[in-house]
Amino acid sequence: MADEIQLVVFVLQQEDTVCEYGVPITQVQEIIPIAKTTKLPQAPDFVEGIINLRGRIIPIIDLKKRFQMGASELTSDTRSVVVEVAGQTVGIIVDQVSEVLRLPLESIEPPPGVVGGINAEYLTGVGKLDDRLLILLDMDRILSEQERAELAGVGELE
Repeated sequence: MADEIQLVVFVLQQEDTVCEYGVPITQVQEIIPIAKTTKLPQAPDFVEGIINLRGRIIPIIDLKKRFQMGASELTSDTRSVVVEVAGQTVGIIVDQVSEVLRLPLESIEPPPGVVGGINAEYLTGVGKLDDRLLILLDMDRILSEQERAELAGVGELE
């Protein structure tokens, strides 16, 4: 068990390119259908707004905008993956959640400088699974300290 990691795998599509990303299942609280958000004034461009998730107010981030891949197109497959980012609960918009899988640790390579236009600072590695490559995200680095501080007050609206 200790020689593998369990991942929630999701897809971000940019034009004709489909990239698969993985997040450790331990950081994922739940996966929900996309909900209508309430906009926040002066929030960063990639913050779509906030939602009320069973009495908890959480910010929703468009991961494609965060990675400068354009805005997400909302479809019936679009989901919000509710994750823990540096101790704060946020929802990230993804095009589709495809599966939960186990990946052997020896199948993970260190990240190159840039993968699919995404800076390596957001990555923990690249997982090789048969003929697929999974980009492994470091959720604690998705937001800068300043961005986390700006969003920290959002959850206090509960």
